[in-house]
Amino acid sequence: MNSTSNLDLGHLVSAYVVPLGWKLAGAVVIWIAGGFVIRAITGLSGRSMTRNKVEPTLARYVQSTVNVVLQVALVIVILSVFGIETTSFAALVAAVGIAIGAAWAGLLSNFAAGVFLIILRPFKVGDAIAAAGVTGTVREIGLFTTVIDQPDNVRTTVGNNKLFGDNIVNYQSNPYRRVDLTVQLAHGVDPLAAMADLKERVGRIPNVLAAPPPEVEILEFNAAGTKLVLRPFCPNDHYGQVYFDANKAILAAAGERSWPVPAPHQVLRQAHNGSGEARAHEAEGAELA
Repeated sequence: MNSTSNLDLGHLVSAYVVPLGWKLAGAVVIWIAGGFVIRAITGLSGRSMTRNKVEPTLARYVQSTVNVVLQVALVIVILSVFGIETTSFAALVAAVGIAIGAAWAGLLSNFAAGVFLIILRPFKVGDAIAAAGVTGTVREIGLFTTVIDQPDNVRTTVGNNKLFGDNIVNYQSNPYRRVDLTVQLAHGVDPLAAMADLKERVGRIPNVLAAPPPEVEILEFNAAGTKLVLRPFCPNDHYGQVYFDANKAILAAAGERSWPVPAPHQVLRQAHNGSGEARAHEAEGAELA
């Protein structure tokens, strides 16, 4: 009886336990070796993209995608070692993916938009942009959202799908930009002399470009006098400094040249008498509120 029990136990061990132990050992070896191979491949791809000066955010996208795909492939290989039908597992993964996709449609649309933002590169980290109702400097382009610091130092996180679906204004794509200011002159100021004076003053402002040169032109004639437009060009990073310094130059010119304060004028004409003859009374210099 004991010999029979020992024989059954030995058969059980040799038929089931030993093969299972070998499979477990093989799975552990495959897991360790596969992890080493995956780390080597992702590291190699990262170094290759760094050498080729690929956008850092895009490099992280690619590395994460490669890592996930290889991890899934490694799990499928390990399951096949245990004799599990991998086709059924793949079908299960696909079904789960469809369910997650339906539940997370918004997140996936943000993810897809983020991929396109990285590939098409309408802007990059550090650019000053205006999009989706937000203006500021891009600090991070993430998988689902983009982080923007506004000029008042308020950090705003915008969904990539909303950002990608809107018009994107990139203030730093070109090497320089134009500052637009208007100058209202009174009727007694010679516009040509004022234009020459302002152009010379603006040309001395630091970071104003000599090529293209500053523009000072007549924009319109109105009730107050002549309106000029002042357009200096400057590097993107110095826009604010040039904008405010140009306003100071306008103020200095008005003070040194004693330009009068521009004020609208009107002429009033009144016709009345019993015989139908018209009398005109002019009132000039009436200031409008």
